[in-house]
Amino acid sequence: YGKLSKLYKEKKLHFRPKPPSYRKKGGMAVVSYPSRWVKLSNGNLKFTLGNQVKVWFGIDHFLLPMPSNLDYKSIKEYRILPRNGCFYIEFVCQQSDIKPIKPNSNVLGIDPGLNNWITGVSNTGKSFIIDGKKVKSQNQWYNKQIAKIKTGKPQGYWDEELAELTEKRNRLSWCAFPRRMRFAGVAPQMRDNINKAARFIINWCLSNNISNVVFGWNQFNKDGINIGKKNNQEFVQIPTAKLKDRISQLCQQYGINFIE
Repeated sequence: YGKLSKLYKEKKLHFRPKPPSYRKKGGMAVVSYPSRWVKLSNGNLKFTLGNQVKVWFGIDHFLLPMPSNLDYKSIKEYRILPRNGCFYIEFVCQQSDIKPIKPNSNVLGIDPGLNNWITGVSNTGKSFIIDGKKVKSQNQWYNKQIAKIKTGKPQGYWDEELAELTEKRNRLSWCAFPRRMRFAGVAPQMRDNINKAARFIINWCLSNNISNVVFGWNQFNKDGINIGKKNNQEFVQIPTAKLKDRISQLCQQYGINFIE
């Protein structure tokens, strides 16, 4: 960060670097349990806490219900995540083998936007549009609620209600990575939008035998943008970069050539 800041001051860097996101005082870290450490007992997962915790608090384990839609033997790792005043558990499973698509000359071009979040046109004569109005509506509701709570409060004000609203907006439905898949049993929103849009695009490519995806992208296209206060807020908060990265991940899994 120090070196990047120096380059920025010398006008050798075209963007202002952000300081590292250190964990705040009292902040919590992710806890991982390999599958061999967690036992299944009467439909519950038993997580051990160790002898030191037993000495301090008088307990040596805690129980969580085993999800009915997962196979206990297929779980490779358990992760407990603290986030915005909540705790989540992720189940990491081995993903089944995926048959990659055979290389060909068919191409899908993707143009991201706002009302039309994704416009896709291919050289096979077929096209599609993914509506962005739902994502805009969710952002508008979130911004109104945040503004209402922060009215009359000092700059940087934060409380449990704001944390809950932010968590609801960003909440994870499921997120797949090469060779592994994570599940979190919570209600979806922004990340759910990303995952569903990316999955639709990949399925569309598979159905139409598309082996090349070209994603139109301007690096730092949100920095210093001026399209009006309302449009600025909507455009900057739409998670298109995360959608692009998600599509790229899935393309890698299915052997689709991804070009940015």
